[in-house]
Parts: sequence; C-alpha cells; structure tokens
Amino acid sequence: MTLDPPVEPMLAQAVESVPGPGVLGELAFEQKFGGYRALLFTPTAPDGKLLLQTRRGSLIQDRFPDLVAAADKLPAGLVLDGELVVWDTKAGRLSFEGLQHRSAARGRSARGLAASLPAFFIAFDILQQDGHELTGYPYRQRRLRLEALFAGHRLATPWTVCPMTTDLIKAQQWLESWTDISGVEGIVVKAMNQPYRPGHRGWYKLRRRNTTEAIIGAITGILIRPQLLLLGRRDAEGHLRPIGRTAPLRAEMARLVGGNVTAADTGHPWEGRRFASAWGSRDTLEVTLVHPELVAEISADTALDRGGVFRHPVRFKRLRLDVTVEEVPLFSVDPS
Repeated sequence: MTLDPPVEPMLAQAVESVPGPGVLGELAFEQKFGGYRALLFTPTAPDGKLLLQTRRGSLIQDRFPDLVAAADKLPAGLVLDGELVVWDTKAGRLSFEGLQHRSAARGRSARGLAASLPAFFIAFDILQQDGHELTGYPYRQRRLRLEALFAGHRLATPWTVCPMTTDLIKAQQWLESWTDISGVEGIVVKAMNQPYRPGHRGWYKLRRRNTTEAIIGAITGILIRPQLLLLGRRDAEGHLRPIGRTAPLRAEMARLVGGNVTAADTGHPWEGRRFASAWGSRDTLEVTLVHPELVAEISADTALDRGGVFRHPVRFKRLRLDVTVEEVPLFSVDPS
C-alpha cells in the first residue's frame, strides 16, 4: 500500500533538557527550523503532480509553484516529512513573515512572490520510497535512506536535508550558536531505533530561550488571580505595542501579580484591541486592561511572528518591582 494525503505527521513535545540515552537509547539531534511543517508526495502516475500537505491535512501546492516546478528532480512514489521555509532575497535571511505571505497567495500572486521569496523544503524524514512505506523502519534506517536519496539524485535547491548529528556536544553548540540565525529555533531529539508513528508525540524539541523584560498591559482571569499576562513594550514614540502573552501562571505567581496589578482607567492604549487566544486562531481572549506600570521578567524562545511578536507563549519568571517601564527595552521587530 502507498501513503496518500492526508497523513498525520509524528510530533514532538517540548522539554527543558535532552532526555537521557538510558530512556531512549542512542539519540539523534536535528536542527529545528521555524517554518511550516509539511509532507511532500511525489506522483506515482506519469500525469500526476507534486502534493504538499500541511500538518492539519490541507493541500497547499498551488501556493508554491516554484516547488512544483522543481518536482521533476524527485523520484516517483516518494513521501518526505519536513519543513517549508522561505528566503527573503532582499533581507538575505529566512523569513517567517515571507512564508505567511507565500502561504496565503495563489495564482499570479503566488508566481510573483516566488521570485522575491523563494521557498525551500528541508527534509528530515522519508516515509515512503519507490511506493514502499517506510514508517515501520527505525529512524536510523530512514535517515540513511534519506541521505542516500539526496546523494544518489544529486538533489539541490530548493530541496535540502535537515542537518543531523549524534554528537551531544555538537547539538549543544547548535542550540547556543545556530539559534542566533534567523529561522533556526532549536533542536529536535529523536531515538535512532524509533519507528515513525503518525500523530504520536514521540520526539522532543528544545528551543533556546532568552530572559528579558516587558510591560504588563492586560490580563485574563480576575485581577486578584490573573491567568495570563498580555505584554507590551513602548516604541520610539512612546506607544505601548503588544509583543505577546504568557503561558498560564502558576498559583503562586498569580497571587504575586494579583497583589500588585490594578485595573486601568479610560484612555488605555489598548482600548478596543482584540487579542487572539492562540497563534493563528480567530478566537479572542476576554481581557482586563491594567495600568501599564508593572514590569515582568520573562523567558522567551527565538520564534517571532511578523511585526516583532513572540509566536509562542512566553514564561513569566517574576515581577521586576525594581525596574521602571522606562528601563524596559524599546519595541522592535526583535523583542528579545
């Protein structure tokens, strides 16, 4: 049997440190890129076309005509798992904002954007080859097949293999140095003997995190027991700009913030603004605006959305009652 879309991808769970080899056996470490997860299917029939499937099962190959045009370099009956990224030719870097533009464009617009925002597919797994399903094979064998595929077919741009190492020291160096590069978020840890289990969170991901400060501009929950903090920073003109929100507060942290935060008067800079409940969601949060006078110390990863907003919830570490809002770093497209 061959794999046909939609195929549920295997997933990773966030961790704070590398799991010990005694738990998983020999480990592999891959660089984690901040793009869109995608599965790639090459046709088995001569008149077929390349298919690109999102993590949620949607087909989006019409938005990436440059990848479709390059599909003749790929063999038939192939299924790859990987990450879609976009290169901003003007800025000279990977661009998540550019990827968002590409994923929303179709037709002539999609073809036009392909020139200035070319797409790349970073493959990190092979699920099918020559029409033969490989999901039951251990990662070690799948990785060897993936590398042999790229070498044997001399695959190049826009197809590339995700960097991988079994050296923990090298992986730690990636985490500390490569995450300074725009588009690289951290590492993914996999067991060498693992089969590919669709929908199962059997991998682990570590993101580099930076400690910084932000202003508390709003909360969810009630004033004495906030659940989430909505954070901002002032721009060069003094306007308070949203930069993200925290993960749910632990009970002791909620009591601490609740004992210091106060409801805002009229004229708050965020009056009338709506806040999404999650990245990419249309659902909104019910928030209470507060006096933007408290400073929070936060821990955040390096993934940024367009406009300098943290893509993932940040972690609240403590209140900085010794720091004024004037001492908080100014808003920029790189809030870290």
